[in-house]
Amino acid sequence: MKKNKSLIVLILIFVFLAGLSDGIAAAKPIRLTVFYPSIGTIKNLQALREKGFIEIPQLQVVGVYHTKELTNYEEAIKYARANNLNWFSFHPVSAELSEQDIFHQNACTPEFVEIINNSDGIIFFGGPDIPPSTFKEKTNLLTVIEDPYRHYFELSAIFHFLGGYQDPNFKPLLNSKPELPILGICLGAQSLNVGTGGTLIQDIWSEVYGLNQLEDILTLDPECWHNNPYRKLRPDLNISSYYFHRLNLLPGAFFVQVLGFSEKDHPWILSSHHQALDKLGQGFKVVALSSDGKIIEAIHHTKFVNVLGIQFHPESYRLWDENLKIGLKPDDKPDSYWNILKNNPPSLKFHQKIWQWFARMMEKNSHL
Repeated sequence: MKKNKSLIVLILIFVFLAGLSDGIAAAKPIRLTVFYPSIGTIKNLQALREKGFIEIPQLQVVGVYHTKELTNYEEAIKYARANNLNWFSFHPVSAELSEQDIFHQNACTPEFVEIINNSDGIIFFGGPDIPPSTFKEKTNLLTVIEDPYRHYFELSAIFHFLGGYQDPNFKPLLNSKPELPILGICLGAQSLNVGTGGTLIQDIWSEVYGLNQLEDILTLDPECWHNNPYRKLRPDLNISSYYFHRLNLLPGAFFVQVLGFSEKDHPWILSSHHQALDKLGQGFKVVALSSDGKIIEAIHHTKFVNVLGIQFHPESYRLWDENLKIGLKPDDKPDSYWNILKNNPPSLKFHQKIWQWFARMMEKNSHL
């Protein structure tokens, strides 16, 4: 009888420990690394979580940046503390870096190795123009260089993660985690391209459409506006610097094959850029174009299948604020971005599915 009782006790202990182990496993954090951890970046992630687009209760986000970047990240750190965002932390990098050693092993290489080893997902966010010298071109008068070290740091990270034409013998770090999801948004998409050896169109309106005056740009079909010309013409009005236009989703490519849309779908997206992808970087293919087919709107990596670059803004917290009313043209009745997406299906579903895919891939990667 005593032996039976002892056996029952041992079984109960085993069950308890197994349950405890399961609980610990279930509570394992899912780790997202973001470059450019500004206040805007944090607000975007807050909104995506609050709206349920990124449904990961155990999400932990690390914002990585180089100490020579010009953004005042102290303000972002204070914002995170003031709002008790214990799921967001910061990691400054001070290792030496210059434009000459971006596309080689350098003093930041150990940091990039750690990022890959400790991430279940990575996002590169929007921002200013990339210095054309990084893709071996002279600088157009319309190119505005604001923060060189941000670009050096992010381009070098991308080269380390994915490899590139700059050194065909370089072994990309994603070889060890080939299913790691990496998302590049607007500048982030351009950085994915340049970081892997691609180039950029430095000004869409002048180089693609041959136009140099804003008044002439107004005569174009607004589907060709990748930022809002009225913002410069009428800065006194509450007009968005962003503009909406539709996408052409390429048949058999990422948005059709992976997210389940049809090439007959033309979702509206929020756009604000004056530069665009030109020659593609190593490993990338085009998966979406502008309505007129002249601008690359999304690229997908052929080897690392969870690496996606998008030239639009599905992350902006402004998209999810139903009370934010803003006009796109001087005579427009102000409306919310949310209503524009909702009233032009499948635009809202398209945005949701991008984030659902990314969250699902992070969860999957965390168990590999």
